[in-house]
Amino acid sequence: MRQIKLIWDFRGEVSAKIAEHHEIHLKEYIFIQKLPLNITGFEIKNELHAIAFMVVTEENMIAVRDALKPHRGEVF
Repeated sequence: MRQIKLIWDFRGEVSAKIAEHHEIHLKEYIFIQKLPLNITGFEIKNELHAIAFMVVTEENMIAVRDALKPHRGEVF
């Protein structure tokens, strides 16, 4: 089964802190929803752009996408 990386983009001087904090909420969502994968993270792209992400299975992607509204996604 394919895995999909859902991505939230954050921009500005505090983007890194926001992305890091957003990952906490993604982990909470995975725990509450009992999702089969527990892959999350955040990456600092540059001083004004950071991302938070979670990886879901293709079968869970639509439900998670509709609930959490990521900015974009890609095959993991």
